[in-house]
Amino acid sequence: MTDISLQTLTEDEPQFGDYFALLKPRVMTLVVFTAFVGLLAAPDGLHPFVAFCAVLFIAVGGGASGALNMWWDADIDAVMRRTAKRPIPSGRVSRDEALGIGLTLSGFSVVFLGLATNWVAAALLAFTIFFYVVVYSMWLKRSTPQNIVIGGAAGAFPPMIGWAAATGGVSVESVLMFALIFMWTPPHFWALALFMRSDYDDAGVPMLTVTHGRPATRRHILIYTLLLAALALAMAATSVGGPAYLLCALVLNALFVKGAVAIWRRDEVQAEADNYAVEKRFFKLSLLYLFAHFGAILADQALAALGLGFGGLF
Repeated sequence: MTDISLQTLTEDEPQFGDYFALLKPRVMTLVVFTAFVGLLAAPDGLHPFVAFCAVLFIAVGGGASGALNMWWDADIDAVMRRTAKRPIPSGRVSRDEALGIGLTLSGFSVVFLGLATNWVAAALLAFTIFFYVVVYSMWLKRSTPQNIVIGGAAGAFPPMIGWAAATGGVSVESVLMFALIFMWTPPHFWALALFMRSDYDDAGVPMLTVTHGRPATRRHILIYTLLLAALALAMAATSVGGPAYLLCALVLNALFVKGAVAIWRRDEVQAEADNYAVEKRFFKLSLLYLFAHFGAILADQALAALGLGFGGLF
């Protein structure tokens, strides 16, 4: 699966930023934030220093997953415009280095999360790394158009891990936070795939746009968005819901459904004529969507601390 050209380093020595880029820092931002919200929303609190360490080790585990993903996907990253400048295909870091960093950080993050909090949280982190690298990257990504649907579970675990770090277990609330990210992932990535299809064609990745075409992808985006909206609104009724979350869910899901309907109604002639403007707006909204929902959960925790929260709407 590798090419000698991928192993060739540039004349310059790799910089710290090259190794940091292996950890997918933009993805790690979402991991850190959702894990932090899951931890703070849990009924059992942690000492601030322990909470900081828990979030740090979850972030390191997320970064380890990113490094191992880049190690495995170096060949297809090299032929996709969106990923060609990553550290390995650009020659700044070798695949062996990425593998070593990923394995080392994986072990470090799991062991130290277990020591700092509990072994339930550590086990969930270990499973998340395994799922992302083995189940998604090595198996699903190259074999089925359901790669994003099933593989989305890997990115959905952080709030559950944060919750487990505080409570030592899993609850309805943490499962719903997991489900929110899980259901958000397909429309988010399928919107990207609509205007980046050539990348997946070139790399031989069986994204839904490649295997079933864009019209089918548009239908799937609408279906998953409707299911996502129902799930997002249902979470307002739990102990992590409140006025801020309900308002956010009502507004953002109305906009998200509106965007999905607009995508569903378009054909390729319209989309190509305006350079997929509607799809790109939907994708940008999807980036805000998840941060806003988890930010609203955080806001409700602050309101509850001030005695202004609803403690679950129903």
